[in-house]
Amino acid sequence: MERTGRQIELADAGLRLVAGEGMGSVTFRAVAAESGWSLGAVQRAFGSKEDLQAAMLERLRTSVEPQVPGEPGRPTLHVWLVELVIAVAPFDDRRRAMQRQGHAFAELAPFDDRIGRIIAEDDDRLRALLARLVRRAQSEGEIENSVDAEGVAWSVLALMQGVASQLLYDMQSEADVRRWVDAVVQGVLHL
Repeated sequence: MERTGRQIELADAGLRLVAGEGMGSVTFRAVAAESGWSLGAVQRAFGSKEDLQAAMLERLRTSVEPQVPGEPGRPTLHVWLVELVIAVAPFDDRRRAMQRQGHAFAELAPFDDRIGRIIAEDDDRLRALLARLVRRAQSEGEIENSVDAEGVAWSVLALMQGVASQLLYDMQSEADVRRWVDAVVQGVLHL
């Protein structure tokens, strides 16, 4: 759905609220105060809180691409997968805010089919990419053919989500996390 500039601005205000105080803080009145628009402007922009949340999720999805330098799977799949997990880990304010926002929507997913579908589709796309990269690494002789590409994809996504989630409430040093992630990735790739 094409959003107006005002809807985008209001959705971004809602995301700022989520990053600071959680999804429970998102009300039309709070979004109005955060954005500087009137309550009526928020009500005219969105017919319901669910419509506002849908716009917020759309905005979040456009901003959460992990910043992993270079071509996917290069220089090696092992190195790239470690960098992927580290890239989404909340080691700075921007990634911490994005993880809080993502978790707020993940908490709604079991109760809101639309949000659940969107998150599942995003997860499916990432797992498909990861499985393709595993198969490419197998064809190039980087990893053994016995490695289960889909199993690696599921494992790495679970690792990404678990590391990011745990670091929100139990921060560890990036060096330690990198070492632990490296060991897990070596294990799933049978290196």
